[in-house]
Amino acid sequence: MLRPGQVIALCALALLTIGVVMVTSALMDVARPVTPQGIVLSRWSAYMVLALTAMGLTALVPWWRWLPARWITPAGGARISGTMIGGITTGRTIASGPVASVPSAPAEAQAEPTFTVLGRSVPLAALGGWLNFQLWLVALALVGVMALVYVPGIGRQVNGAHRWINLVLPGLGDLSVQPSEIAKWALIPVMAWYAVTMRERLRKFFSGLAPALGAVAIIAGFIAIEDLGTAVLLGAVASIILIAGGARIWQFMLMLPVAGLAFVAAVLANPYRLTRIETFLNPYADPERSGYHMIQSMLAVHNGEVFGRGLGHGLQKFGYLPEDHSDFLFAIICEEMGVPGALVVVCLYAGIIWAGWLIVRRQQVLLFKLIATGVVATLGLQALINLAVVTGLGPTKGIALPLLSSGGTGWILTSACLGVLIAIERAARAGYGVATTADHLDALEGQGTQSQGSEGEGRAVKSARTTQLAGGMSELNELRGHGAAQTARALA
Repeated sequence: MLRPGQVIALCALALLTIGVVMVTSALMDVARPVTPQGIVLSRWSAYMVLALTAMGLTALVPWWRWLPARWITPAGGARISGTMIGGITTGRTIASGPVASVPSAPAEAQAEPTFTVLGRSVPLAALGGWLNFQLWLVALALVGVMALVYVPGIGRQVNGAHRWINLVLPGLGDLSVQPSEIAKWALIPVMAWYAVTMRERLRKFFSGLAPALGAVAIIAGFIAIEDLGTAVLLGAVASIILIAGGARIWQFMLMLPVAGLAFVAAVLANPYRLTRIETFLNPYADPERSGYHMIQSMLAVHNGEVFGRGLGHGLQKFGYLPEDHSDFLFAIICEEMGVPGALVVVCLYAGIIWAGWLIVRRQQVLLFKLIATGVVATLGLQALINLAVVTGLGPTKGIALPLLSSGGTGWILTSACLGVLIAIERAARAGYGVATTADHLDALEGQGTQSQGSEGEGRAVKSARTTQLAGGMSELNELRGHGAAQTARALA
């Protein structure tokens, strides 16, 4: 039986192959019909090779072994330690939190920095995530990358929107990169990392959840200037990750009015967005202008009937349907390949989402579980939005169909993130997912050293630390006893 990682790889390969064929068909003209040679030698085939290479690298390179041990927290909340036996990491739960039996140091030895608010002294630690400088540096870095679309000579304007930058690659010519795609995928590990490192505070709104929402608002707000759909998608995925990481749902519910007002303001700030909503409600009110795009898309879907017109024999791509090779490629698939072609595409996406969900359910490391959740949610929501738009079930938005719509960077980044999903499953099968016992015991020893405040307390600390060290050595001995069986199962 195929493993979830293998299902993801096969479905991604099938979608990329269909994407190469259908993009080539959508871009054909009467003088140049679709041929096997033309498909193989097209730039889209080169993008497919790059995408598969990116997926292979992120899936096969053991990048997870280079992560700091403090990031590897079990999804259940317990601190886990382990050891390497025959190259396989194994582990058991040793403690479920800080060492409760270790007495704290005297108050004067634990003095914390404070600041004054309205005449009251407040500990600096109460700011929590607001002092997480890494979070703000990443947010500003992503905004800086997205701001490149406004730099003359680099940014490229299409249909009045500044969403792309131009790169020149040997053999591929000009390559258009959409920085919002980079931000969309980069925010997934950032939010997962924040949820893990701030897990104890995440259930507190001001010091835990609010800083994360603030960083997301900065990034999504900048994206919304040019691309409201991607901004909404990014905010939705970030919220899913934070909720899966332990944030309270009712706190998000309280923020819904704020998010709704921001959405309304973004729509009213650009008249064409309001026109799109009106067109969605009644595309035939202005069929030759604002409603033209949606009408032509639904016409292409309708013309395919049951079995389609045949590959390369569609009519809407000959100047009738705008963006037929990118955002509205699914309409061309329906027209040329009919219901079977549409079902194949939907089933391939369903296969990736199902396999990704299995990986999420079986993953024991919180960081990996949240990253996998973000990848699955991003691909699933993006595909759902695009299919709804193409079939007239949603207002027109510039959100591509993952792994199908033309776009070299989109294919490469999406494939790389699916490779991360495969790598997470491989890591789980290899028994990875715990920090080393030595790191855990060193942390305990450090806690004990810092807690010594008096001679009596020092003896209590020494006793508690000795007990914990003995427990850790007992776990090591037990793990060595199970090492051969674990190694055999991993190699099998």
